[in-house]
This record gives sequence, structure tokens and C-alpha cells, in this order.
Amino acid sequence: MEMIHSDRYQYCQAIGQDSHRFASQAEQKKQPERKLVLGGVVIPDTCPLAGNSDADVLLHALTNAVSGLTGVNILGKKADDMCLKQGITDSACYLAEAVKYLDQWELLHLSFAVEAKKPRLSPWIDVIRENIARLTGLTSDQVGLTATSGEELTAFGKGKGIMAFCVVSARKPEISSKR
Repeated sequence: MEMIHSDRYQYCQAIGQDSHRFASQAEQKKQPERKLVLGGVVIPDTCPLAGNSDADVLLHALTNAVSGLTGVNILGKKADDMCLKQGITDSACYLAEAVKYLDQWELLHLSFAVEAKKPRLSPWIDVIRENIARLTGLTSDQVGLTATSGEELTAFGKGKGIMAFCVVSARKPEISSKR
């Protein structure tokens, strides 16, 4: 986490990461209703990711980045309790839980980088950006999303899953004039 101070605000960036493998055929047979969800958007006709939740790697990476700002980890015990004990599998709920701890932090910009051989994400980028903006109270021009196939250099580039990184830029009012 990097902090920069200005005359009135403290600026900070935090990074989050998440990855999930694609569900096996046996897992898909057990949960035929399971869908691939990225940034809260269902991507049709594509193999879903495996996980206890909806396995939304974009919202998980964002949740982890917000946790980097606040110091309150959501993915792990809190999300496991929500998922396994309360049956909440929608990753937007985990993000909403993380956002509760922002206190005076104001989100300024989100930047996502995805590595995945499949599915091809370019047709979905604008829809995903708009949905993430809606979930965070930002505008879509404050949400960046890039994707690469990975050129078969990693498991994600070979089509075995999806990996996402998210960098969050935020600010909060200065508490004192000391630096």
C-alpha cells in the first residue's frame, strides 16, 4: 500500500488478487445451474469457475484490494461464514461487506487486469465496467478493465482458470498537518 499526502487529502493505492480454476465436468454435473460470473455479470455459454461462492474473480480481487485499504479481511473467515453458514454465494455481498469498512476512504479509481485464455472478454468489458461502477458508486470511466490471453505461459493462459488483479486508488481527508 502506497500513501501520498497532499494539502488536504491522503492518497493511497491497494492491490487485490484472486484466481479460480474452471469447474470440472463432475462439478458441473452436480451444479448444472452454476454460471460464470465476472464483475457481477453472467457470461453465458461458458464453463463456470469452481468455488464455494459464485467464484467471481473480479469482485474477489476488488474485495481484497478494499481490504488492503481498510485492514479488514473479508475473504476468508467473514466470507466463509456468509457463504457456508448463511448460504450467501453472491460475491457482490462480500464486496458490500468490505465497503462498510471504508470509513472516510473515498474510492477514486479501480483498475483490473485479467489473465484468461477463455472466455474472450472483449465483448463483455463495457458491461462489466458499468456493473462494477454501479456496485461501488463510481462512474464507468473510473473503472478500467484489461484482459490478456496469457499466451499459454501460465495455467490461466492455458485455459485452466481465470486470474484477476485489482488496484484501488482512494483518498481520505488529512487527519493532521503533520507529515
